[in-house]
Amino acid sequence: MIGRLSGILLEKNPPQLLIDCNGVGYEVGVPMSTFYNLPGLGEKIALLTHLAIREDAHVLYGFGTAEERNVFKQLIKISGVGARTALSILSGMSVQDLAQAVTLQEAGRLTKVPGIGKKTAERLLLELKGKLGADLGPVGSPHGSDASGDILNALIALGYSDKEAMLALKQLPPDATVSEGIKLALKALSKL
Repeated sequence: MIGRLSGILLEKNPPQLLIDCNGVGYEVGVPMSTFYNLPGLGEKIALLTHLAIREDAHVLYGFGTAEERNVFKQLIKISGVGARTALSILSGMSVQDLAQAVTLQEAGRLTKVPGIGKKTAERLLLELKGKLGADLGPVGSPHGSDASGDILNALIALGYSDKEAMLALKQLPPDATVSEGIKLALKALSKL
């Protein structure tokens, strides 16, 4: 298995790259989030990779961060989600945005990604629940995640932005109930 490539960036043709690794050129597909952070042509580059072996091809995918690669691996395990769809998801939203959408079970955010319909979005949310986004809430337990999602939705309904609501949510104690959490979050937000 090829886990990492390090070499010179020869070509950029979104979403494909050509990387020269000591005289061998590797074609690598990357999500746009990685593509936007690439160095210039002729410069050194290092990518974490995933090798997909199919009947008709061996395809190499590259990622700028370990979390992108881990999310890609989680996505391709889901029935009906191939590597192209996984790259499209990672190109359309950041890992943090995806984790937040999974935590809050927001299919609407996923359907904004080209190629993701309502049914696929719902399947993604179902399959990724508990595997992605658990670290976003103040608590790792399922009860805490439900409470944090309710608190976040309440703050957004009160007119706070996603960013403000998430910031307040991170300041809450791990065992806060929904009503207690909303009160504490409102106090925290009033101090900003």
